[in-house]
Amino acid sequence: MSLHGSYDPQNVFAKILRGEIPSVPVWEDDSVYVFMDAFPQSEGHTLVISKTSTARNILEMEAADLATVTAAVQRTARAIEKALAPDGLIVTQFNGAPAGQTVFHLHFHIIPRWEDKAMAGHGQSGMADPEALKATAERIRQALA
Repeated sequence: MSLHGSYDPQNVFAKILRGEIPSVPVWEDDSVYVFMDAFPQSEGHTLVISKTSTARNILEMEAADLATVTAAVQRTARAIEKALAPDGLIVTQFNGAPAGQTVFHLHFHIIPRWEDKAMAGHGQSGMADPEALKATAERIRQALA
């Protein structure tokens, strides 16, 4: 898909928001949902999505909604840093299939990195163990306070 098109309410993130597909939540409020990536590139790989916007990419999102989502990204990144003590963090967001976007509901990836651990490629890791994701989500959730 290109940068332009219609929002597909059947995309995987829309289904997650409706409870049709399970996910491992980290935290949420009225505007955002933060959850563990089921196909993580590293331990603690987290996704942040809007619960109120149907923007497919950053070009479509209203500035106020984008500010809310990016504040959630920062809050989550701080909690990941506190909980997992990575050596670095990647924060990324793809726009359009040629740029690597695979789910056309605007989302941000927060990917912890350690100097001595390899990172899987985007969309190239296997599905994670749900129990391991739940344990990591709990560690991050505890660090939010």
